[in-house]
Amino acid sequence: MTRNEEVVREAYRLAEGNVLDGHGFRALFTEDGTFNDLPNAMTLRGDEIAQGLAGLAGVFPDIHRELLAVHVLGDVVAVELRIQGTHLGAFPTPVGEIRPTGNRIDVPTADLWYLREGRVETFNCYNAANVLLAQIGATPDFTSAIEAAKTAATRA
Repeated sequence: MTRNEEVVREAYRLAEGNVLDGHGFRALFTEDGTFNDLPNAMTLRGDEIAQGLAGLAGVFPDIHRELLAVHVLGDVVAVELRIQGTHLGAFPTPVGEIRPTGNRIDVPTADLWYLREGRVETFNCYNAANVLLAQIGATPDFTSAIEAAKTAATRA
């Protein structure tokens, strides 16, 4: 196992619900390292990285990442995984919180880790956010979207 793979596997261990060490996770990053949650257009830096882990674990306290494949390509580590857990905490949204449902999630995800000198410079997480939302019962409101589009079209 390469040093880069060891760093990435340690990051996953520290992010587990039964361990959850946000400060230890953050310490694996370079000073200016970033954690990019791409489906949600969020970039976390500095202390936000640890807060992001704590926020997700607050919603899914038993969070687990099932690593399916790990590929090391020099300073890049590509991981296929599933994010699993139980929806036991309030899920924040721009319009309010989704109350806990007790539903289990099993979300397909691909992560790309870019390392520099044994530390994480960039972590890009591509999780299937639509799958997660459907699994906790938050399906899209297509009716409202269609009505809003019709209203906008009549004003134009």
